[in-house]
Amino acid sequence: MILHCTWWICGIKVKTQPLFFSRNLSPIIISGVESSMAMGDKHNHKDNKELQPLLVFGPPTIFPIFEAQNSHTYRFLKAFSSQFPLHQFLTEQKVDPSSIQVILCNPIQKIPADVIRLLPSLRIIVTSSAGTDHIDLVECSRHNIQVVSAAADHAGDVAEMAVGLLLDVMGKISAADRYVRKWGPSMPLNLSFGSKLKGKRVGIVGLGKIGTAVAKRLEAFDCRIMYNSRNQKPLVSYPFYSNVVELAGNSDVLVLCCPLNEQTRHITNREVMLALGKDGFIVNVGRGALIDEKELVQCLMEGEIGGAGLDVFENEPIVPNELFALDNVVLSPHASSFTSDGFTETCKLAAEALQVFFSSN
Repeated sequence: MILHCTWWICGIKVKTQPLFFSRNLSPIIISGVESSMAMGDKHNHKDNKELQPLLVFGPPTIFPIFEAQNSHTYRFLKAFSSQFPLHQFLTEQKVDPSSIQVILCNPIQKIPADVIRLLPSLRIIVTSSAGTDHIDLVECSRHNIQVVSAAADHAGDVAEMAVGLLLDVMGKISAADRYVRKWGPSMPLNLSFGSKLKGKRVGIVGLGKIGTAVAKRLEAFDCRIMYNSRNQKPLVSYPFYSNVVELAGNSDVLVLCCPLNEQTRHITNREVMLALGKDGFIVNVGRGALIDEKELVQCLMEGEIGGAGLDVFENEPIVPNELFALDNVVLSPHASSFTSDGFTETCKLAAEALQVFFSSN
């Protein structure tokens, strides 16, 4: 059996490599629900104290499925459901912090340095997301803690969401849907014109796996693709812009696909939006803080840009109230990777990553 995961060791991203498992390990994991049920019958009466404690933050969207499939193996400590500080929560659960070796999480709840320091035996953090900006990687490096992204390959799913948001906001599909739901016999047809996507100049910020998938899909609309990335890619024929303001000035659409870090935080600021112009559109399927959200709201309300399709927000789950009333905005709740196939794969990868860890310790 082969497992592909992205591993972060001592704060350094290690290129995805296949991990090989012996056959005697594979029945525990790869059969999914069926094997879990079989194992569950065997361990049904196992006392909580004998189960490996697994601290859960977020929770990950996969958690209900993951818990059902692995309840025979782990005692799930649901920190996300407690209003108390972590040390108090663990005390109430009668759990010694030094017994916890594993955290399962997602970006909804951060894993800051104080959490890491409270858990002296912590050795691995498994996140169901592709990004790791919710985890203090520097502190993990100090304590030699592995960080594993167990996200399935969602690049295609996220790219399709980006194109869908773009088609929606440019064509005013959601705005038209809202209009029809209120439409009556005495109401005249009073809709503003949409814009066509064909032939538009699209600037992609972050031409990694997701950005490349977006570009390929937009080529079918005869869009002219250009990009900004940390480095120019020698094998890519699209025009490269080292400056995002210049990219915006030469684009009709900006699609944000890059990771969030100190260099990319607010990479789309007011200057970029003004360069994009009154007929320009922004789509963000990366991270909310790639955009200066306050400036985005102002630019949308003042008509400085044409519209925005947003799957992510700067302070999730909080969304600026001003966006709800705007017909030139399409909103999605960080759901670009919400596919049944993706959920199943992420559950499997998370379970396998934990199996590898515990079998080697």
